[in-house]
Amino acid sequence: MMPPMLPGLLAIILYLLASALLTVQLVRGIESACQRNQTRMIGLAAVIIHGSLLYSSLLTPDGLNLGIFHAASLVAMTTSLLLLLSMFVEPVENLGIAVFPVAAISIGLTLLYPAPHLITSASSWQLISHILTSLLAYSILGLAVLQAILLAVQDRHLRNRSPGGFIRALPPLQTMESLLFQMIATGFALLTLALVTGGLFLEDIFAQHLVHKTTLSIIAWCVFAILLWGRWRFGWRGRTAIRWTIGGFIFLMLAYFGSKFVLELVLANPAG
Repeated sequence: MMPPMLPGLLAIILYLLASALLTVQLVRGIESACQRNQTRMIGLAAVIIHGSLLYSSLLTPDGLNLGIFHAASLVAMTTSLLLLLSMFVEPVENLGIAVFPVAAISIGLTLLYPAPHLITSASSWQLISHILTSLLAYSILGLAVLQAILLAVQDRHLRNRSPGGFIRALPPLQTMESLLFQMIATGFALLTLALVTGGLFLEDIFAQHLVHKTTLSIIAWCVFAILLWGRWRFGWRGRTAIRWTIGGFIFLMLAYFGSKFVLELVLANPAG
């Protein structure tokens, strides 16, 4: 069922407005609490509208509609919500510059392609718990990779001794790095739980239609496990941490959206 067009467009506008305000604040180095709160409220309004749209399109009589575009929209909304909540305790608001436009695009895709691609029976609490932990793990590790990219830009500017512009508005490098590993550790714990619940509650996680997703998810888990071990044992940081974070997330992205893209868009619509 296609989400209502007007609420969808309103959510898109609010997401883009929140991203634009964050961009202006970053470039100008604005530290006004009033302006930060205003941006948060705009972002929260976008998330609420986004969530109401997803509620009506995801829940079907047969279970959850987790086609590729609806799943991407759900991940984007969850990531936006987690970011907004994190803003109250950590200096992570700059990640919204990238997160909010992605959420806006995800709404646009569900408006343009409303037809369901996959209906999954999700009546049991076991399967719901697996889906929820997977969603949270993907969202938090998605924030981590954006944090890694921002850290890479900051590190490059500092190495080139050009800390001017928007770099001045960012937290210190050590704080940025600490936030990155907090996100990775939390996402890793949730990814571990998602794999465990998948093994316990799914009938066969290595079935033909799941084997690529499971294998790539395990590879991603190994990448993040090695990164956290390297941080603990050898103090990995900087470019090493950034590369491993991005690499792990690429495997995780391919695990879910890569397999869904092939199954739902390529194989379902073969050429000719």
